Amino acid sequence: MKDKPDIREKVLENGLSYPTNKELIMLLLGSGQKGKPVNILADKVLEKIMGSKEDKLIQELMEIEGIGPGKAILIGAALELGRRHNLHRGKLILKASDIIPYVQHYAMYQQEHFISITLNGAHEIIRIIPVSVGTLNKTMVHPRDVFSSAIKDMAASIIVCHNHPSGNSFPSTEDFEITERLIRAGDYLGIKIIDHLILTQNNYFSFNEQGYI
Repeated sequence: MKDKPDIREKVLENGLSYPTNKELIMLLLGSGQKGKPVNILADKVLEKIMGSKEDKLIQELMEIEGIGPGKAILIGAALELGRRHNLHRGKLILKASDIIPYVQHYAMYQQEHFISITLNGAHEIIRIIPVSVGTLNKTMVHPRDVFSSAIKDMAASIIVCHNHPSGNSFPSTEDFEITERLIRAGDYLGIKIIDHLILTQNNYFSFNEQGYI
């Protein structure tokens, strides 16, 4: 029981990559029960996670004494969120349509979201990073914000994209201008901008496919 606040303090100080898998489960569980300390429950939960099939996990977690439906679903939901969040990592991107499945959900937003996708030398996705959120029809983007993550990721190239809530995928004057600025900055830094995508719910515009990059 004493460990739980310590783990939280470690996370606040060092980030979520610091705790062990067991400690992450302890954070999800929150507390144990009489005669079942949270660290013991975490061991049993981790054992189930490592040995269960996805479609059987919730039921098998509930077989652990002290783990009810609420905690079982919470653990399952955390695992599924992690799986979805990392689904894009290492995916090979050779053309604009390859990236669409991983960013299409941004087209649903009613504000413009500007996104940076960092790629390694093999054109595999390293990370998808939201750079900025704007108004209904405009988002402010500075090359500094786009390239800071790329430098940290040691990316070889970047794809940028943003959504048009209006439903019109054709670039605005500002879209052309920011694309030119990013290309110039990328040339200076040695990190190539290989495409800029504009997303709508029913369509997309690729600067690369249309010959602008």
